[in-house]
Amino acid sequence: MITLTMILQLLVVLGALWVGSRYGSLALGAISGIGLAILVFGFGLKPGTPPTDVIYIIIAAVTCAGIMQASGGMDWLIQLAEKMLRKHPDRITFLAPLCTFFLTVLVGTGHVVYTLMPIICDIALKKGIRPERPCGVASIASQVGITCSPIAAAVVAFVSISNANGFDITIPKVLMVSIPACICGLMAAAAASYRRGLDLDKDPQFQAKLKDPEQYKYIYGSNATTLDMVIPQSAKNAVFIFLGALVIIVFFAVFQNALPSFETLRAVKGGDALYVDQNLQLTADQLVQAKVHVTGTTEWFNKPLAMNVVIQIVMITAAALMIIFCKAQPKKAVAGPVWQSGMVAVVAIYGIAWLADTYFSNYLGEMKLALSDIVSQYPWSIAFVFFLVSVLINSQGAVVVAMLPLAYHLGIAGPVLLGVLPSVYGYFFIPNYPSDIATVNFDRSGTTVIGKYLLNHSFMMPGLVCVITSTIVAYLLTTIIY
Repeated sequence: MITLTMILQLLVVLGALWVGSRYGSLALGAISGIGLAILVFGFGLKPGTPPTDVIYIIIAAVTCAGIMQASGGMDWLIQLAEKMLRKHPDRITFLAPLCTFFLTVLVGTGHVVYTLMPIICDIALKKGIRPERPCGVASIASQVGITCSPIAAAVVAFVSISNANGFDITIPKVLMVSIPACICGLMAAAAASYRRGLDLDKDPQFQAKLKDPEQYKYIYGSNATTLDMVIPQSAKNAVFIFLGALVIIVFFAVFQNALPSFETLRAVKGGDALYVDQNLQLTADQLVQAKVHVTGTTEWFNKPLAMNVVIQIVMITAAALMIIFCKAQPKKAVAGPVWQSGMVAVVAIYGIAWLADTYFSNYLGEMKLALSDIVSQYPWSIAFVFFLVSVLINSQGAVVVAMLPLAYHLGIAGPVLLGVLPSVYGYFFIPNYPSDIATVNFDRSGTTVIGKYLLNHSFMMPGLVCVITSTIVAYLLTTIIY
């Protein structure tokens, strides 16, 4: 039964997320700490568990991607994308989102596209295409790729949480659903944007700007490009190392029998006590170090190395190889946008997920009772919850870590949750995310806008079309596969 106290505590959670979103960046995680303190010290709730495994993976992946950026490897990827876009400028509304999508898939963060956005706008202007059309979809695509990246927190968290809740899933199996579903969503959004708005030669506002010499010079006077950059071989080698690391991760995810196995304690029964350890997975040596007194029956089994550990080892090793062989400077990596945005994500997920887990773990029984009828008849309706939470917290990884355990506890099947995975992206709804704001600033024509009424912005239509289409396609795919 839902009580007044539960409602008050939920308002504390939502209030902390809302205030944090107003400040953005690190504030999301830090202000979540205020909500956590109120729940624990004010209401006496038992603290939940912070998502340490996901945080460690983010640190490892972002360090590797940041080192690759410091080596110049990211410049080479951007240059390759620009060459393709300039070769087919008339198709930029479809090709631009594919470029930003696959850049995110490769490096696990959407913050790598800032260099490419001015180029997309420049190509569109030179071709006479309204920049809002490719820019709006490309910004959406840079975030959609997160649920399709083998090293992104959202994907890794989905796999680890699902396995802990009895749904045997691997990273490649997730990508087999999310990648084709999200590409379908992006192409639908691009098709919807293809004739969006007035053509530049028929737009009275744009034509009025061109009559001002200063505005004309601002719009057409510069040429954003990376084609004149000389990319050293060391930068290309860094990309090859990074791609090699991704291949190794996917290989071990598919062939887990190739991983080393370690003896792990499953259960200890002694007298009136039963000690079960499937989540902590203590090894024999760790059990001895912890001085656990064992009597009665013990059961041991060999378990392959967990994929979250594999990802961390491979990513850190790849980062080290780039430093040694590719002239990557660690100080430059720390100052780069990829590493900095990744560390912001760590703090955000740390605070948000810990706050959410504290609230939901204390009221699982009540929530099952209140929501069991809805989720049993319409299990796909959890997609609306994922989307709404994402609107609040601006992090797909945090949505997965905070809400997926609750979804499993409500009895929703793993294939259903995989089918609605694209719905964890909803923070385009309120245009305060850095990639959207940056895209508005990069569009010199002024056609990519945040509207007067906030929600009538350039990202709303492509975002809704993409997420709705992607979720429907992913749901259909999981229905067929499972």
